[in-house]
Amino acid sequence: MRRALFIGGTGTISMAVTRLVAKDPEWELYLINRGSRMDEVPENVNIINADINDEDRIDSMIEGTGFDCVCDFIGFTPDQAERDYRLFRGRCGQFIYISSASAYNKPCRNYKITEGTALANPFWEYSRNKIYCESFFMDKYEKEGFPITIVRPSHTYDLRSVPLGVHGDRGSWQVIKRMLEGKPVIVQGDGTSLWTMTFNEDFAKGFKGLMGNPHTIGESFQITSDETLTWNQIYEAIADALDVDFIPYYVSSEFLASVSDYDFFGSLLGDKSNSVVFDNTKIKRVVPGFTCTTRFDQGVRRTLDYVLSHPECQVPDPEFDEFCDRVIDELEEAKDRLR
Repeated sequence: MRRALFIGGTGTISMAVTRLVAKDPEWELYLINRGSRMDEVPENVNIINADINDEDRIDSMIEGTGFDCVCDFIGFTPDQAERDYRLFRGRCGQFIYISSASAYNKPCRNYKITEGTALANPFWEYSRNKIYCESFFMDKYEKEGFPITIVRPSHTYDLRSVPLGVHGDRGSWQVIKRMLEGKPVIVQGDGTSLWTMTFNEDFAKGFKGLMGNPHTIGESFQITSDETLTWNQIYEAIADALDVDFIPYYVSSEFLASVSDYDFFGSLLGDKSNSVVFDNTKIKRVVPGFTCTTRFDQGVRRTLDYVLSHPECQVPDPEFDEFCDRVIDELEEAKDRLR
């Protein structure tokens, strides 16, 4: 039996991986987790209830223990990458770092994205931190043989939250509520740019195929669906699942970034306002048979069924609702003045 350690393991992306790996008798799985969603973790998963940032405690808890695969699902900043290196060098056969497809060059030089696409994002600190972490780990691989594998997910969703382009700090529920109430919803640009949504259970299949795979060391892989949609198609699929009309109100990403305290500068100009199509040839070559089988209209219907039947997923965001109404009213007034 091989031994894996996940840092986190209960988030949007990682919970599906945790459940899939827990079913495999070839893997013994450990999670370093502070107690998040423990009721949903399979019983045969070993829990290390600790804060990964308490480096000395973690170091003593894993002393004398080796892992075939370690993965950090919650590493976002350079200091966290450096901490992981100190903790796990010499203790693992493979270290998988979860980066982000938002790290790819913005503005896009080519709509078709491969693992060889340049990394640069002047709009979003989150993405620049990911780029630094990738560079740090690759430097350790090149100089010391640190067994790094880099994974770049794109927009991955689960059952608990509907994936959208524009929403507030409390998640997407308020936008769904607006749709149910027959109110217009803000869509960045004109809704025609291209995007990719990936269901987390599909992502997990590709990720598990990388674990313990010697051909992945020193390499980076993107794992996304092959389905490409416009943002209009994405919102229309959500409206169809809700059995309501899609009433878009189109606003430029530049304007949204300039008039709000929300991080639309990074999340839109540095990510979602760009058209991207992902080439998944590399992951399919290393993980034979991998393919994403959940179309967005199927996956988002499952998500909406779950959200609508679980009140805890329906987090109100009146501030964002007021923001949407204010932006729409101001733009309509501006249009009237120009008429």
